[in-house]
Amino acid sequence: MVQYCGFIGTPEIALIFVAILLLFGGKKIPELAKGLGKGMKEFKKAVDEEGLASDLKDVASGINDFKHDVEKINPKNLLKTDPNTKSHKK
Repeated sequence: MVQYCGFIGTPEIALIFVAILLLFGGKKIPELAKGLGKGMKEFKKAVDEEGLASDLKDVASGINDFKHDVEKINPKNLLKTDPNTKSHKK
């Protein structure tokens, strides 16, 4: 059994190009390339937007966590009583 190295040479590329030319014809290849380019552009845009939205959510979450931590250690808040707890008077 012959092992495949993973390299594609010039004859293989030429053979692939001829096969594509025979399957789709000379007029369809530019249209296919244009459609493929548009699809890749839209995919990259969607990935970037999704990544940006995810990053913004992470930053907002971090800021909120930091804000709550600062409020916990604020000396003014340490003296306040929690409205949810009721003091028992005897």
